[in-house]
Amino acid sequence: MVVPVPRFPFLDGPLPLAMAHRGGAIEHVENTASAFQACVDLGYRYLETDVRATADGVLVAFHDPVLDRVTDRTGRIDALPWREVEGALIGGREPVVLLEDLLTAWPDVRFNIDLKAAGVLAPLAALVRRTGTLDRICLASFSDARVAAARRLLGPELCTSLGPKGVAALRLSSYSPRAAGLVRIQAGCAQVPLHLGGRPLVDERFIAAAHERSLQVHVWTVDDPDEADRMLDLGVDGIMTDRPQMLREVYERRGIWTTT
Repeated sequence: MVVPVPRFPFLDGPLPLAMAHRGGAIEHVENTASAFQACVDLGYRYLETDVRATADGVLVAFHDPVLDRVTDRTGRIDALPWREVEGALIGGREPVVLLEDLLTAWPDVRFNIDLKAAGVLAPLAALVRRTGTLDRICLASFSDARVAAARRLLGPELCTSLGPKGVAALRLSSYSPRAAGLVRIQAGCAQVPLHLGGRPLVDERFIAAAHERSLQVHVWTVDDPDEADRMLDLGVDGIMTDRPQMLREVYERRGIWTTT
């Protein structure tokens, strides 16, 4: 199998990449400073998180649109100023994390960031420029328009994953050569779930189609060791997991764990 040459610095780590999803949301309290620190201490150099903006444009590492599920407060994040969001405690004990604090905490750690709303784009572009972290981020979204807007704001050196339409085109092209022209390659990777519509999405055809276009394939969210082995046997280029300790053990057993 042809392994694609990384088109962006973000992707040039030792393959297959190991990514801690929301800081390892099963083993730790998701999207908290302690979760991310635990993953870094474990040896992870790729962390996945989400970004939302408060009403006054402060960027936070937070998945849901509301505080309700994981904190002791309620309300929409985009309707609250930072001074109110700042007082919320995740799991009743840990504060909401500023995205800037994550990006500047570990200079050798890279962040895969899920763009959760259009309102994050302008402040995120400003933050990335101010912190000089363009080479250490990959932006993803369930919105093709959001991904395209991020590229316009930050330029062609920004690493992004394919949006939903791009993934669909890639899947179709893996079955029909006639559909090859549907895939517009500006991204550096395809980040996809294990299943889509109740059917497996990632198989040898899909990976081959991606690699032919110099796209890495990262799968999420893999929390079972047998599933991790199966994905690695297929030849994926990265795995996102909520169980970072588990994934490290799988990589160590296979002799592919590295922290460099």
